[in-house]
This record gives sequence, structure tokens and C-alpha cells, in this order.
Amino acid sequence: MKNQIISVGSEFPEFKKLAVVSLDKDQEFYEISSEDHKNAGKWLVMFWWPKDFTFVCPTEIAEFNKKFEDFQDRDTVVIGASTDSEFVHLAWRKNHDDLRGLKFPMLADTSKSLAEELGILEANEKVAYRVTYIVDPQGIVRWVNVNDLSVGRNVNEVIRVLDALQTDELCPCNWVKGEATLTA
Repeated sequence: MKNQIISVGSEFPEFKKLAVVSLDKDQEFYEISSEDHKNAGKWLVMFWWPKDFTFVCPTEIAEFNKKFEDFQDRDTVVIGASTDSEFVHLAWRKNHDDLRGLKFPMLADTSKSLAEELGILEANEKVAYRVTYIVDPQGIVRWVNVNDLSVGRNVNEVIRVLDALQTDELCPCNWVKGEATLTA
């Protein structure tokens, strides 16, 4: 299987998927679409992990949750996703202390159609790589980061890049919000 990952400048694929949004009875699931963030005029950070009930994945998910308000302050919708089902997501949230209070949805791509369209499926197990997308309010991919299955990502770096993209200016190496940008 040859991956052709959707990259910067591409339109993020349209999707409509179930997600776990709550632990409350009869309010656990909600259908999320690619139009939701565009209609809201917000940025989108969608991050993928390989499998629920694993070791590295909950550390990343918990860190995105800790930084949730930072994303909200930047008019950004956060969606976590894997190819596990909404029922597996729900069971994992119920059984893992760090996941019970999630403030963002866990998208279920059980058909693997979105992961396949994004080009992020690992060849042997057909699970998603650890991929993070930053998508602008018009639905255009502005940043992609891909980690192998065994290495967790840095959520602070996602925020730093989001800040840089939102300046719509030239940002030098290691730039952080509050520092001067470059002029052409």
C-alpha cells in the first residue's frame, strides 16, 4: 500500500461520521461533518491515533484535552479520530481516567474511508498513523504532521504552528506568539 497523504494546500475531504461527545446516557454520540467547522468560520485541528486501549495514544489525547481552552481561544475546533468504532471509543473513555472528561469529540472512522482518503493508513494493520492536520476556516489544509506509530506528538508544537498560521505573516524558525514576525 502506497500512502499519498493529503498535504498542504489541498482541500480537506468532506466527511460525516459519528463521534463520542459525552458519557451521559442517550447523549453519547453525535454526527460530525466537515462542514461544521467551515459553517462556524473556525479553524480545525484533527488529530489521528492508531488504536484505542493502547499506551501512547491516551497521553496525546489527554494533552490535547489539557490544551483545549488554548485551541478555543484561537477559534479552533479540535477533533480526535481513529478507525475504532464509536462503541470502542465510548468504552475506552469510560474505562480510562484521563479520557472521561474529554472536551472534544472522538470521531469513529470505522469504514476507514476518511483515513484512506487522507492517505494515512499504515500498510499492514490498516490503522491510522499519528497524523495531525491544521485546516483553515475555508477547508484548506495548512499544516500536516505525521509520526510513526510508536512516537507521540508535541501538542505545544501544534499550538505554535496554529499561532503562526493565524498571523498570515512570515514566521522564522522557533517563532512563538508574541515575538516579531518577518517582513518581506
